[in-house]
Amino acid sequence: MVTLRIEYPDDWSAAFHQGRDAFEQEAKMAMAVKLFEMGKLTSGQAAKLAGISRVQFLMDCARFGVPSVTWDKDEIEAEFGRLS
Repeated sequence: MVTLRIEYPDDWSAAFHQGRDAFEQEAKMAMAVKLFEMGKLTSGQAAKLAGISRVQFLMDCARFGVPSVTWDKDEIEAEFGRLS
């Protein structure tokens, strides 16, 4: 496993009204959600990066305004049948 180190000012966690651990967890989650949204990581990979379960990751995507599932018309019709 490789480690990514990101430096940030000491007062950032206080500015966000969070402790250091909570701030760092939120930053990891934000990075994981963005990479998932961009299609660079699967939901399972993103969840692993964030250090949470896949189900929790998918549920938490909404907090960041990111849909956990994106289907095109063909996928919707395959799942639910023709809508019109």
